[in-house]
Amino acid sequence: EEACKRLDLDPTVRYTLFFGLIRDYKGLDTLLKAWQKFRRDGHKLLIAGEFYASREKYIQLIKELGIENDIVLHDFFVADADVKYYFSAAECVVLPYKTATQSGVTQICYNFCTPIIVTNVGGLAEIVPHDRVGYVCAPTVDGVYDALEKIYEGDTIARFSEAMKEERKRFSWSAMCNKIEEVYRFTK
Repeated sequence: EEACKRLDLDPTVRYTLFFGLIRDYKGLDTLLKAWQKFRRDGHKLLIAGEFYASREKYIQLIKELGIENDIVLHDFFVADADVKYYFSAAECVVLPYKTATQSGVTQICYNFCTPIIVTNVGGLAEIVPHDRVGYVCAPTVDGVYDALEKIYEGDTIARFSEAMKEERKRFSWSAMCNKIEEVYRFTK
């Protein structure tokens, strides 16, 4: 509720978050098309990030799809101090990338125990254990739509959020130090 208040959002709405710089390879167009299929009362897609691609192309697509009332657009750079509000207001994050190596957004999700949907490109699937903390799906409209459908079924979001508390330990400083020591011992 505090996060929604800070962001001027309705706390009774269930928010799905797309976060980060908006570039074509990040697949926002895929997510928008999937959202048109998924849309339901009480849900909104919160897009937070600065456009590094044609803003008008995405605004036009939102209009063509008829989903203007389903979208909350915060199209500006999000200051570090405000990141926590976006991840606290959202029930899940979607990274519908078309290509990728990794994404720092996944680590923010772990920090806030916000379940995540990623596409099976680059190394994203290595970071998100499928059906434990989120879903790994095909980088297609249907793939993203199916993952949205599944993540909002029953207690899935609560179950994934709880699993993130354990799973995120593998990204801790102590885990990293242990791996460095292990490599050191192995090379002796």
